[in-house]
Amino acid sequence: MIGSKDLAPEELDKIENALLIEKLKDAKEELFNLRFQSATGQLESHGRIKAVKRDVARINTVLRERELGIRAVPEPVEKVEKKSKKAEAEEK
Repeated sequence: MIGSKDLAPEELDKIENALLIEKLKDAKEELFNLRFQSATGQLESHGRIKAVKRDVARINTVLRERELGIRAVPEPVEKVEKKSKKAEAEEK
C-alpha cells in the first residue's frame, strides 16, 4: 500500500472527525512543502508526493462517507469508557 502506514483505512475508522480534520490539515501542509521542494529542485523522494496525495484522498473519502452515513462515526473515548464501566457493573 502506498501512503502512510498510520493512515490505513482500518486505522482511519477508529479516529474521530476532529482528529481526522487535523491530520488532513497536516497532510495538505506536507504536500505543499513537498511541491515547493520539487519546484526548487530540493526534493529527494518524489514518491512521497504520491503517498501524501493518497493520504489526503483517503482522509477526504472517510470524512465524506461519514457525512453521508456510509461509514460509522466512532464514539468518543469518554462514552466508550462509560459503557464499559456500565457493562462491568451489570455483570456483577
